[in-house]
Amino acid sequence: MVQEAERTAHPARWRILGFLGIAQLMLILDVTVVAIALPHIEADLGLSRQALTWTVSAYTLTFGGLMLLGGRLADLLGAKRVMLTGLLLFTVASLVTGLAESAGVLVGGRVGQGVGAAMMSPAALSLVVALFDGDERNKALGVWSALGGGGAALGVLLGGLLTAGPGWPWVFFVNVPIGIVIAVVLAVLLPSGGGVPGERPRLDVLGAALVTASSAAVIYALIAAGEKGWLTLLTGVLLLAAALGYVLFVAWQRRARSPLMDVRLLARRPVATGAFLILMATALMIAVFFLGTFYFQHARGYNAWQTGLLFLPVALATMIGADMTGRVIGRVGGRLPALAGLVLAAVGMAVPAVSMHPVTVVVGVAVAAAGTGAMFVVASATALGQVSPHEAGIASGIVSTFHELGASLGAAVVSSVAAASLIGTTLDGFTRGFTVAAISSAVAAAIATALTPGRPRG
Repeated sequence: MVQEAERTAHPARWRILGFLGIAQLMLILDVTVVAIALPHIEADLGLSRQALTWTVSAYTLTFGGLMLLGGRLADLLGAKRVMLTGLLLFTVASLVTGLAESAGVLVGGRVGQGVGAAMMSPAALSLVVALFDGDERNKALGVWSALGGGGAALGVLLGGLLTAGPGWPWVFFVNVPIGIVIAVVLAVLLPSGGGVPGERPRLDVLGAALVTASSAAVIYALIAAGEKGWLTLLTGVLLLAAALGYVLFVAWQRRARSPLMDVRLLARRPVATGAFLILMATALMIAVFFLGTFYFQHARGYNAWQTGLLFLPVALATMIGADMTGRVIGRVGGRLPALAGLVLAAVGMAVPAVSMHPVTVVVGVAVAAAGTGAMFVVASATALGQVSPHEAGIASGIVSTFHELGASLGAAVVSSVAAASLIGTTLDGFTRGFTVAAISSAVAAAIATALTPGRPRG
């Protein structure tokens, strides 16, 4: 078995992983890199408050809402084809967004970026799963998670540098040359073929529409709740509509001749556990990023470049936590690293909750980031470690969908909790935000201990 794996292993798999990781890093960066540039975009284009919100949420809504469709396309048409198509679309959309001179073009470009990202992300992760096996797969997922997990913090650093230098359009322009180079290299290195053999590709259009609309309703409800409060009619109606949409989606998947996904996949303990862990890891990471960014800029008056620089230790801590977990998870299983990661996150977020000072905020957020970095690896390895090759794309789509839902959840909850501090001068809101994040992490640790598989036997 080992000899066969070694004989069929792609000789350029580690180089391919590097380029796939950079591509994924671009997608993660685009969630946070815009945050620093928003005030400059608002001033140059004269954007309204609503247009500013959609500049951020249009990307997340499209990215998260179309993720399952992207995963299904990767399974049916082949991950290489879908990956390259999504990469080219993302690159062109980045150029359009950077050239935007109106709110409509700006938001439209962000939607295009989201569509490309929804195709790229599950296809790229599916390629990682297909190219590696056994302990190598765990190590590869560790590298993948380190790049993706550190991307949010690196986005702040890069956003500050580009905004303070050549200007905010370069937040988007920087994707263009990188995207072109990656597309050319991967077109040569990636093996041809893929897709479901002997089967004509068919898409479940109704299923895609139901799950996309439901996911969009959930994310929009969370965004609205962060601005207007949780106990509003709009939030309630959107969440009810989303719940109904998901019920209809499950019912349709049981009847469809060519379903978008096998809903029984979510009933598997490893996939369900991975989805929960990625949701919590992303929610916690975005929550502390959100709190830290607004604390440094609003409460302390730091500029974009200074704020970005303060997040460099956070990015490094995320990568270290992910890399260390990728090295040991094959031997110890997922339960211990998941528990350690969540406990570390809880302790780190408790530090600024107790002492709100620039030094303690940086240290606490960095410690928490090391914990969430570990969780990213456990989530990916647990959810994808035992899936069949023909299920890798849709399983990757599930994991990535929960990643985007977690980002929206973390931002919405923490912005609601810390609302007073975001618009005023008091630090109480920041303290409450870090406290809620620490408690949530501790509760999640207990749940993860019960759900996550332990040390492998044999």
